[in-house]
Amino acid sequence: MRILTAILGALFILQSCQDQPRIGPDGDLSAFSYYPIAYELEEPSRFVKMQAFEDNPLTKAGVALGRQLFYDPILSRDSTRSCSSCHLQAFGFSDTMQVSLGIENRKGKRNAIALTNLGYHYTQFFWDGRVASLEEQALIPVEDSLELGNSWEEVEEILRKHPTYPVDFRAAFGIENIAEIDRHLVARALAQFERTFVSADSKFDQVLKGEATLTPAEERGRLIFFDESEVLPSGECAHCHVGPLLTTLTFFNNGLDNTDGALVDVGQESVTGNVFDRGKFKTPSLRNIALTAPYMHDGRFTSLEEVIEQYNKGGHYSKNESPNIRPLGLQDQDKADLIAFLHTLTDTSYLERAELSNPFVH
Repeated sequence: MRILTAILGALFILQSCQDQPRIGPDGDLSAFSYYPIAYELEEPSRFVKMQAFEDNPLTKAGVALGRQLFYDPILSRDSTRSCSSCHLQAFGFSDTMQVSLGIENRKGKRNAIALTNLGYHYTQFFWDGRVASLEEQALIPVEDSLELGNSWEEVEEILRKHPTYPVDFRAAFGIENIAEIDRHLVARALAQFERTFVSADSKFDQVLKGEATLTPAEERGRLIFFDESEVLPSGECAHCHVGPLLTTLTFFNNGLDNTDGALVDVGQESVTGNVFDRGKFKTPSLRNIALTAPYMHDGRFTSLEEVIEQYNKGGHYSKNESPNIRPLGLQDQDKADLIAFLHTLTDTSYLERAELSNPFVH
């Protein structure tokens, strides 16, 4: 009886396997279902509603595919690096190194920007603003010799031959054949996933909702940050780090270097060709700032103390330096309280969200 049961069980499993849809011999995927379901993104009430991307709407399958691709080293030439290698969730999707390491431990040129609330950044990505969308941004690292060091032709071929990715692309985008898998679909999936990187539950957010209270030191730091006191020195911070995103998304020369001399990195000038843009870089968000060291486009500062001291001194004069860069006159207690406030911008829940974590780790 046991033998008969085992045989029947084996026949059932064999029949079930035979009933499963298969990729056609010419790469046809039509046997697999395509029922796109909208991804319901929970958006903070204080944020302006995220722009609807009609050519790349958020779907459950698209976001799931983007999550896999974000963490999969298959995109790199030697399968050693992924997007997540330089953007670590535990550190607000930033890197802990001054400049990130690509394949073969090649050093990058700039510090990895923390990935936070990207769906609300509608134009100009990278430190120099050289691309206009997340979809465009996602195309660059794969072919950068200092990052993933691959070619898109190679990546496309690998994904088409992969045992599971073709079905995932079918589910996400409704493609009919594996030949349709290309760099643009990869970029669209990555962009969908990255638009779910929403961070809005720091202590400061809770204070604004009446759910928490700042300590005296944090409140004093807040007054300095937002220049809201007539007796405390002005921190001049909120001119560039303002609103729910804690950034204006614009470009400034913040006095890091004297731009009259030779610069290793000319910033936005490399994109626009306009000398007035020399030394200008995109203003990063200060959300989770206590976790995203080192700081600045080149990662030159290892601590918030160093950053504040740079601004307190007034930076280095440049012809196009922001007028808000000036000696601040902050005393030790002022600086300590300002840092205390900056720590209230940490969103612990963002660092622990399971749906943003590595799907390959169980």
